[in-house]
Amino acid sequence: MNDATDTFNRLRPRLQGIAYRMLGSSAEAEEVVQDAWLRWHEADQDHLENTEAWLVSVTTRLAIDRLRTAKIQREHYVGTWLPEPLLSDSPVSPEQMLERVDDVSVAFLALLERLAPEARAAYLLREVFDADYGEVAEALGKTEPACRQLVHRAKVQLQDQRPRYTVARETQLRLLRGFADAAVRGEFAALKTMLADDAQLIGDGGGKVPSFGVPLVGGQRIAQLYLATSLRYPNLVRFEVVVLNGQWGLLRFIDGALESAQSLETDGERIVRIHAQRNPDKLARIAQALGRDLNVTSQPPQTS
Repeated sequence: MNDATDTFNRLRPRLQGIAYRMLGSSAEAEEVVQDAWLRWHEADQDHLENTEAWLVSVTTRLAIDRLRTAKIQREHYVGTWLPEPLLSDSPVSPEQMLERVDDVSVAFLALLERLAPEARAAYLLREVFDADYGEVAEALGKTEPACRQLVHRAKVQLQDQRPRYTVARETQLRLLRGFADAAVRGEFAALKTMLADDAQLIGDGGGKVPSFGVPLVGGQRIAQLYLATSLRYPNLVRFEVVVLNGQWGLLRFIDGALESAQSLETDGERIVRIHAQRNPDKLARIAQALGRDLNVTSQPPQTS
């Protein structure tokens, strides 16, 4: 049993990574991995030819089943659904940042929502986890040609929406700090300058706190929103730069309580998109890790 436990724990990060990218929820991913552990405990391990392949297959199929149910639930979700952001304890190295920026970012996980569960699994296993088509076929219980077709179709669905910019880590950090400083001070002109004319703000309140039902489009409108928030809560708004899903991001606090986790995309010069997670259920882990309260009442002013 100790050997079996050691084997599973060694592979747990990979299984957790697959499940999280499939579901966009750390809590649901942990439940899937726990289910995989129970099946591993009950399996005839001595007769398994490839332990890792078996565990990856079990985890993938469990995640597919869970995602099918989740997709039905998300059809009735209030507003826009965004994944639960993950907070890193400390900044990663430039090499790690570059390596993780595409496959675990909030923008990428939100984009994956347009894929059907099996297509999402095939794409992730092949393109993110470097599984060969034989391993993908085994995990999905399909033929290799069928898996090749799934991955190809997924690429076509995603290709026009994938982030087009590769921005240096230092550049992204500088833009985020400048934006946060301007937002705290309520400097409208500076905010507008740092936002692209067609920038988007996508928020997730989950029906628990107010948020936009559709993306807010336009740099000026977004700048107005941040200005209005600073005016509504004078001297109570604070930003903290952190690493969210492998990228620099912002946590916004109002009167000391965590109000949102914001992932910002830039083209190297201006901010082109902001994903703002405000759903308290999806911020709970970050607040707990920081030892902070959650702000579940503050409502950013609306813009016309």
